[in-house]
Amino acid sequence: MTALPRLRVPEGDRAARVAWARLVEPGDPAAAKLVGAVGAEQALHGLDPASALAQRLLPRLETLDVVRDLEIARALGARLVVPGDEEWPAGLDGLAAPPFCLWVKGPLELGEACARSVAVVGARAATGYGVHQARELAAGLAERRFTVVSGAAYGIDGAAHEGALAVDGATVAVVAGGLDRPYPAGHAGLLGRITAVGAVVSEVPPGSSPTRWRFLSRNRLIATMTQGTVVVEAGLRSGSRNTATTARDHHRVVCAVPGPVSSAASAGCHVLIRDGAILVTDAAEVAQEVGPIGELAPHKEGPYTPEDDLEPVHRAVLGVLRVHASTTAEDVARQCGTSTAEAVSALGILVANDLAARDQDGYRRARRPSPT
Repeated sequence: MTALPRLRVPEGDRAARVAWARLVEPGDPAAAKLVGAVGAEQALHGLDPASALAQRLLPRLETLDVVRDLEIARALGARLVVPGDEEWPAGLDGLAAPPFCLWVKGPLELGEACARSVAVVGARAATGYGVHQARELAAGLAERRFTVVSGAAYGIDGAAHEGALAVDGATVAVVAGGLDRPYPAGHAGLLGRITAVGAVVSEVPPGSSPTRWRFLSRNRLIATMTQGTVVVEAGLRSGSRNTATTARDHHRVVCAVPGPVSSAASAGCHVLIRDGAILVTDAAEVAQEVGPIGELAPHKEGPYTPEDDLEPVHRAVLGVLRVHASTTAEDVARQCGTSTAEAVSALGILVANDLAARDQDGYRRARRPSPT
């Protein structure tokens, strides 16, 4: 057994949480269980040197410098948010291994923003259709005072942030690396715009690399800090489906936007819908599912025609009439399987409603007016 080095950690729960964020990977079950049982400070300073967890932390304990991490955060203009702070997103508390702390940069008050929020996520290799839908959904949600939360990746994530920013809405980017490591590099400008008006959030300290496993861990934050998740394009194997699964497991609303059945980019969305996700096509439908009771989407219908109000027998009679040739009442009755009296009555109603016309040879269907 190797002895533990002397810890250079200031007193207090906040400093201890910064240490844990540096020492273990996001979502570490053993560390989360220990901190949940005795608190961050006691868990850190009372760590059993003989434990498997302590031995696993040795390489990082030797370089741990909480004061430096806090100084770097201040230099970046970032703030530390921990459980119990007003700004802490309450939804994260339901995770088996919640983050020890969050590093936040931007003027948006995170807890308040997440109280009415929707995650809009999807494929990096998005199609033009997917990008358009993500932008429209995010803009519509932002106009309805929802905070749009996503991961700032290429494709759907970036389009979601862009859509919210386009209407001066609130948006939060949850990133997998440190706040001083913009990723992807091509979205450094976008992250800067989000920082100016919204918030960029990470559970790992400054300087941390955005590794593959940190992306998957990051997804659990997006899924639980929001009230619902909307997936816009996802392959059969994708991080977006991982986010949706976490959201469902934590009793959040899960929605998916359908795409062409032949599109591999939408195959994951179609599986989600088959497995119970709610099919949505616009922001109003998402708001109805995620928002409070009474926030209803408009009912969608096709264009109204006078035929919509006809009784079945009248619709059948109209169906046998032709525009360019007249038909007698007796022929109408034979074709519809009604009595002649019923046919005459139905024809009279159709004439009265300008759906049929009578001439010397019988009845014919009225011409539809040309659309203006």
